[in-house]
Amino acid sequence: MGIADGKRALVIGVANDRSLAWSITQELKNQGAEIALTYQGEALEKRIKPLAEQVGAKVIGELDVTSDEQIESVFASIKKMWGGLDMLVHAVAFAEREDLRDRFLNVSRKNFARALEISAYSLVALARAAEPLMETNGGAILTLSYIGAVRAVPNYNVMGVAKATLEACVRYLAVDLGPKNIRVNAISAGPARTLSSSAIRDYYSMAHEVEQRSPLKRAMKTEEVGGMAAALLSGLGSGVTGQTVYVDVGYSIVGV
Repeated sequence: MGIADGKRALVIGVANDRSLAWSITQELKNQGAEIALTYQGEALEKRIKPLAEQVGAKVIGELDVTSDEQIESVFASIKKMWGGLDMLVHAVAFAEREDLRDRFLNVSRKNFARALEISAYSLVALARAAEPLMETNGGAILTLSYIGAVRAVPNYNVMGVAKATLEACVRYLAVDLGPKNIRVNAISAGPARTLSSSAIRDYYSMAHEVEQRSPLKRAMKTEEVGGMAAALLSGLGSGVTGQTVYVDVGYSIVGV
């Protein structure tokens, strides 16, 4: 018996087998959940389908989170396939590469708005679409953040502002959805070598600092994010909502 036995989970944002979303997907599968995945664009579809086969997941279709039509289509497919939804994982973020290398001061109005739309507003749009599928039996929604939401991390720039917005969205969504027994939380993970982190200048210096200064004196393991995600999404996290939970080997508690 797993902690997610009989649950239906939609995971949005798996990019490859190194992504945090993939670690979450694997753990949910290990704990008994039925999984559905989406992809964005033909290139990612080719990566996602073999991964989906590994965990027996359904590939629902393409999802660009800036498209209300595609969001509607994906959740209509979920309703048709399962009738309802128990878990939603939002692992979507975006900032232009140059904005993670230049000064934050120089981010354009267009790039600022795009980063916040994709990285933060998408959670609101997806939660709104998930609500009718969760309101009968309740549900849990989880997103991914980073310490750059609450600290000015070098080179994280507009993504830090987007993550701060994302964490605020978690709190407000938790209040709106709580009466329907739908919980909303975030995991603030330590540095992980993913497709997204590769765009951050001096990422390796950032990761090395965490290893040196964290209480556990090591890097975070992606499977540790998967384990905490499964707990928060399952009944083990039934009393937790509106929270940002740090899975960062303790780095967030250490002073300068």
